[in-house]
Amino acid sequence: MLNRKDGTQRTVLSIPDEEKNERQGVKSMQENRVRHGGLPSVQAILFDKDGTLLDFTHMWGFWTDCVLHDFREQLSTRGLSLDEDELSQIWGTFHDEQGRMNGYDIRGPLAMGTMEEVYAVLTWHGYRAGLSWAEAKMIVRACLAQAEEAMEVHRPALPLPGVREYLEQSRRKGLKMGVVTADETANAVKHLQWMGLNAYFDVVIGTDLVDRGKPFPDMVLLACERLGVQTQQVVVIGDTDGDMEMARAAGAGYRIGIGAPGSIHLADRTIEGFHELLPGGLGR
Repeated sequence: MLNRKDGTQRTVLSIPDEEKNERQGVKSMQENRVRHGGLPSVQAILFDKDGTLLDFTHMWGFWTDCVLHDFREQLSTRGLSLDEDELSQIWGTFHDEQGRMNGYDIRGPLAMGTMEEVYAVLTWHGYRAGLSWAEAKMIVRACLAQAEEAMEVHRPALPLPGVREYLEQSRRKGLKMGVVTADETANAVKHLQWMGLNAYFDVVIGTDLVDRGKPFPDMVLLACERLGVQTQQVVVIGDTDGDMEMARAAGAGYRIGIGAPGSIHLADRTIEGFHELLPGGLGR
């Protein structure tokens, strides 16, 4: 209670220490954003893999074509078929007149789902086509195994334009770097090796290392723990709102989306390619 000059009293509510600390943290973050041209003090960058570091359609188009070709053949030998009009709805993919994948929905299962979810979706379509659930599971697994063998032979992983230059720039600035992907960790490491990019990354976190994949924060939190940085000191770069929500939920300092303007709604900034980051980068 404080006395006024007129003799009356007014009540002053004290702010708990926790709230004071939170306010100070927000103020500090705002100051950092001003100091670094809108960015917090950056210690590390976490990248999504597919569609961010590598050309999604080139690699996963190859994989999708292999899987669906073999799957349709397996159905055909049993007198069954997929509804071709629903082909794009299986994994959220687009196809040309020959049925080859030539694009994808960044909101769809192939872009945002875990591999187990992708498997389950195709199994469901096998069941809808007339297979028993058990038979559908076995056939899907066999088709996936054949696709993986083809991937090992052709290695269709291509880095997107500007990726290598940006990684090199970030390394020169002393930034730690990691990958957080809906793919499984071993596959992610292999794909980075195919592109000759694995040496840039201090940590690779696949969905198999956490309880919850995107859009939950688990992968970012684990990556930050292994890198020894705080989440607010991290920039997350990805090509879907699933990446951005993962970053937001984890408390990442900044979110950069890669895609067409307006296509990623939860990003702090959207770029069409890494060339937009090359002149100045994300230096501290």
